[in-house]
Amino acid sequence: MVEKQFRTLDEQIEILKSKNLIINNEEYAKSILLRENYFFINGYRHLFSHQNNKEFRQGTTFEELYSLFLFDRTFRTICFKNLLIIENNFKSITSYQLSKKYGYKEKEYLKPKNFTNRPDKRRQLNDLLKKMQRQIRVNGSQHSATQHYACNYGYIPLWILVKVLSFGIVSEMYSVLKTDDQKAISAVYEISNDVFSDYLPVLANYRNLCAHEDILYENRTQKSIDDTIYHKLLNIPKTDGEYIYGKNDLFALLIIMKQLLDKTKFNSMIIEMENAIQTLHYNLKSISIRDVLNRMGFPENWKDLKNIDRSVIKDEEE
Repeated sequence: MVEKQFRTLDEQIEILKSKNLIINNEEYAKSILLRENYFFINGYRHLFSHQNNKEFRQGTTFEELYSLFLFDRTFRTICFKNLLIIENNFKSITSYQLSKKYGYKEKEYLKPKNFTNRPDKRRQLNDLLKKMQRQIRVNGSQHSATQHYACNYGYIPLWILVKVLSFGIVSEMYSVLKTDDQKAISAVYEISNDVFSDYLPVLANYRNLCAHEDILYENRTQKSIDDTIYHKLLNIPKTDGEYIYGKNDLFALLIIMKQLLDKTKFNSMIIEMENAIQTLHYNLKSISIRDVLNRMGFPENWKDLKNIDRSVIKDEEE
């Protein structure tokens, strides 16, 4: 295995130029590489490269490569702030349902009998309860809200605890709830428990990806979502009977968010995304914006997703 060595900014520039990348202003490029990191910038090279070729397409400029980098950062920001809204809503709805039914003190809502009694979930449930109790111990003195309740009341309500629990832990808690409680939570979104359960790991994947500033636009999740009425109404093309967009790509995330965000927030998000895409389109020369959208899993009529009304969905499903 060839050992990777440190490269100076001048050496990084020469490597990029040797791969056929046009650099019109080397000082500008070096300032970007210093601030943004060669490794991360270079991670966006694939669309600008010929298949199975490490060289850039003829005419590709550093400015184009950096534009895709900035586009992905903008898209990450747009997705992340709306994923946080979904996360907060989910935590609020879950804590309300469980507190109403089982009580608001941890010795009440963390009783094992409040959760599923399935034998295959027993170990997962025990591990989860330990995680939650650990968070209570740790955050009881470190987080202002949990500290306030622990010191003044001697307990931490679930609606406070969820603020310091990760999205992953709350999603895992949902997976070990009793079926009736799962249905009560998913019913708020007007989708089935099974569908909601499938959506949670996809949301967690993208939420963590955005939080850690990984490459977003071409991400694919391990698990695909089931076909939805949105796939049908948008006439998304198929290959071998399978939809080619909106299954395990970024457009699949949009389909999920369409169902979990309120109409105003979702439509505002789409407008922000459209503006980001238009800006990138203006900056591309060696590739087309369609190349980028294909990599994202976006069909040509992706914006029409915001025009599909819930009443139409219900009519189609009936």
